[in-house]
Amino acid sequence: MEHSPFTVGNEGRQVFWNADYFEPFLFLFTAVALAIFAYGVYRRWQLWIALGKPERRMDHLRERIRSLLVNGLVQWKTFRDPYPGVMHGLIFFGFFVLIFGAAFDATEFHIAEPLGWAFLRGMVYIGFSFLMDLFGVAVLIGVLLAIYRRYVQRPDRLGYQGKPDNTPDDVIVLLFILGIIVTGFIIEALRIRVTYPPWEVWSFGGWFLAKAFTGVDPGTAKILHKLFWWIHAFLALGFIAYIPYSRLIHMITTPANHFMVSLQPVGAIEPIRDFETAESFGVGKLEEFTNKQIFDSDACTRCGRCQDGCPAYLSGKPLSPKKLIQDLKSYWLEQAPAAVAAKRAAEDAADNPLRRALDRVDAVVDHAVRGAATESTPAEKALIGGAVDLHELWACTNCLYCQENCSASIEHVPKVIQMRQYKVLTEADFAPELQLTFRNIENNSNPWGIGSHLRADWAKELGIPTLAEDPNVEYLFYVGCAGSFDDRGKKVSTAFAKILKAAGVSFGILGTEEGCCGDSAMRGGNEYLYQTLAQANIEVMKGYNVKKILATCPHGYNALKKDYPHFGGEFEVWHHTEIIADLIARGKIVLKKPVDGLFTYHDSCFLGRYNGIYDQPRNILKAVPGLKLTEMERNLAKSFCCGAGGARMWMEEDIGERINNMRTDQAIAAGADRIAVGCPFCLTMLTDGIKDRKKEEGMAALDIAEIVWKSMDLEEEKLPAEVCAAPSAS
Repeated sequence: MEHSPFTVGNEGRQVFWNADYFEPFLFLFTAVALAIFAYGVYRRWQLWIALGKPERRMDHLRERIRSLLVNGLVQWKTFRDPYPGVMHGLIFFGFFVLIFGAAFDATEFHIAEPLGWAFLRGMVYIGFSFLMDLFGVAVLIGVLLAIYRRYVQRPDRLGYQGKPDNTPDDVIVLLFILGIIVTGFIIEALRIRVTYPPWEVWSFGGWFLAKAFTGVDPGTAKILHKLFWWIHAFLALGFIAYIPYSRLIHMITTPANHFMVSLQPVGAIEPIRDFETAESFGVGKLEEFTNKQIFDSDACTRCGRCQDGCPAYLSGKPLSPKKLIQDLKSYWLEQAPAAVAAKRAAEDAADNPLRRALDRVDAVVDHAVRGAATESTPAEKALIGGAVDLHELWACTNCLYCQENCSASIEHVPKVIQMRQYKVLTEADFAPELQLTFRNIENNSNPWGIGSHLRADWAKELGIPTLAEDPNVEYLFYVGCAGSFDDRGKKVSTAFAKILKAAGVSFGILGTEEGCCGDSAMRGGNEYLYQTLAQANIEVMKGYNVKKILATCPHGYNALKKDYPHFGGEFEVWHHTEIIADLIARGKIVLKKPVDGLFTYHDSCFLGRYNGIYDQPRNILKAVPGLKLTEMERNLAKSFCCGAGGARMWMEEDIGERINNMRTDQAIAAGADRIAVGCPFCLTMLTDGIKDRKKEEGMAALDIAEIVWKSMDLEEEKLPAEVCAAPSAS
């Protein structure tokens, strides 16, 4: 019998399907699967709300919905890494289309057709069938790529310290998906084998596979079709039921985490606001995190992107951002059931039949799945020193690589800082080097402990007014501790001040009225000291009606710009590379003298990832005559930390390799003989790295302000020797 595809659609289905026999069982099993799924989500919900301080992130819905669509649906963050991005995209988008396609197909067959309606006919059916096969093949390729990557390639980021962290759950999930796709194609192939309508060539997956069943007689094909159809159905329904009990839970938690993403400025730290009433400070117990912070751990997919560029991990320290989050998750899953049980005991559920029924189901599941032993309260284990090792806690440089590259919008750094706050402010337990640093800051408002009365000595011969002398200047040049006390930093301050004067910029300094910005204190866990410093600086700046601030240190720049507003310090803050780039673009300064050498630019974490300043420093260097620029392998958003952030500037590295030496090696590998920086901490760390690698004769680290001042050719005799010297052959 001849059929036209414009009058007949998926008629082969009628050959195999006995609605009266199949439908009651299918609906029953579907209901069971959905019930198991719903119960699993309910139990997970109980764990999500069991611990943690309330934190609602439902403000600015437009921005949150945009984050959900861009990162949850379009998968923008996931696609930043090509291989895993494409792999996950094939699975995600393929499954997304197949689920809706299957729902549409089932609705047509079970509802529309009995009512006399038909949509899948003619070209609509052909197009629909083609797309379903296309996305089915996409999922199949994605799963095979995932299996190859996880079990053959085995990149380090899918493990920890060279050991894979694969679990049975990983392979179960992949086999589930693989089984659903393969059986789906087998069903289609068996149907085509019996009916062979010519338009089914557009169902290219089933059409191709049907050739493998050429020797199978139609009767046997029908039997096999029923068998594989039920296998396919049970796999699909089992997949749905399995979601809340497996890593597939991230299908719910990760999009939710994108929706609840922090809308605060990148890297901003929420201050402690109750010093007068709090009995402890920071986070020393799991329940002292917010429930959103705990929820973070359940959104983690263990992809390892955070670990891939973590300077602490790559230099051999115990810290892995992925492991930290997973350790917090394990600790939460240990502690939460007891918290749930305690809440239930405190509630009067006698008059709530639904609650009593759910409690009985929970008891049965706990006994069957976990065993009766878990009915007792788990042994008490400390959060810090137990779930999280102290070496992990203090190894973090706050470089923000983990957060910048996390495809699940997890916030790692605030957790680290809050746990440090507990150790410093509540237990007074922290490194001796930090004790000295904090004492120096308390006594002299700088980490070096140099007398605060010497803060303005670097500017004595430059004719720079203080705001006490002239409060009507346009900009306050906030010099910072490194620019005021460190010998190398003072040269950068001098170069930048001379550039501003040459360009006719109206600016002044606070002189001895300036205090430490407090960044190292805050990120080292001493929030009380930080707030004291910040409030004192804000009071002085407001006293002079300061509106605009210039800073050469990205740490001070970031604190003034993002953290001071918490205490009423609302200023317009600019980094010196932004100002210099603008002055060059407007022709206010002219670079005329060539600066020879092959330069590479090191992206400061607090300038790049924290504040998105990547182009301005490079534009400056490109404007310098004679200067050649090359990039290190790790640059821009994936730049490698110098090792000084998060108060690590003041602490010794006694485990693994020195981070600054590793960054220096990357500059050497790029073939550069000069490292350009825009941060005094980076300048110190890379200068030390050059010395440790014994490259002083052929390499130097320079601030961009020094390079620009040399190229302006207005004065040379007071420039650092490293700037004036021609590069040596290395």
